[in-house]
Amino acid sequence: MLKNSTKYRAPKSVMRGRAAVVAGGLCAALALGSTAAMAADSQAAGLFGTASSVSGIADVMKTQADGQKKTAAAAADAKKRADEKSAADRSARVNAWVKPVSSYTIGAAFAQAGAHWAHTHSGQDFVVPTGTQVMAVHGGTVVEAGWGGAYGNNIVIKHADSTYTQYGHLSKLEVSAGQTVSTGQEIGKSGSTGNSTGPHLHFEARTTPNYGSGVEPLAFLRLHGVTM
Repeated sequence: MLKNSTKYRAPKSVMRGRAAVVAGGLCAALALGSTAAMAADSQAAGLFGTASSVSGIADVMKTQADGQKKTAAAAADAKKRADEKSAADRSARVNAWVKPVSSYTIGAAFAQAGAHWAHTHSGQDFVVPTGTQVMAVHGGTVVEAGWGGAYGNNIVIKHADSTYTQYGHLSKLEVSAGQTVSTGQEIGKSGSTGNSTGPHLHFEARTTPNYGSGVEPLAFLRLHGVTM
């Protein structure tokens, strides 16, 4: 009896089933790989976005810090300029000379002759109402403040350049001998005390504190930068 030499072959339906399983597995693997790749890409994008955000915040903070530094530097520079101007203004006031009264009419002049004086007029008269503010024309030390005979109530100030100024016929004294005064400081009120024919300020510029050493007052003030 002949042996059956025909090999066993699986039915076609079985083969098709196996192929479908293999194909399904391959698709699943591909799908899983794609999902994993997308997740990795998403994670990488998230990390990149986070890094970008951190970098952006750092840039903003640096810009703000730079702006604050510039503002602080500008404020410091402005303060320095203001301090320098204030110091310059103080120096200018210290070194300045001013008029003894702010508003006046020119009266009897220096060296003017007349029956009213024993010799000639020793100063310059500024005609002003009684009670007008009288100011030190420059800073210095008061060497006399009181009754001065023909000068009435008078004040004499010694200045740093060893010149002297006198203010006569005052109705009120507001400083005393030995006191230091500053440029433009009120030292008294004008009046008509002593040998006077009416309210005015008698002003003298001298090389000593004594009568007889006077120089022309208006020229003296102009020499020191005062516009008369």
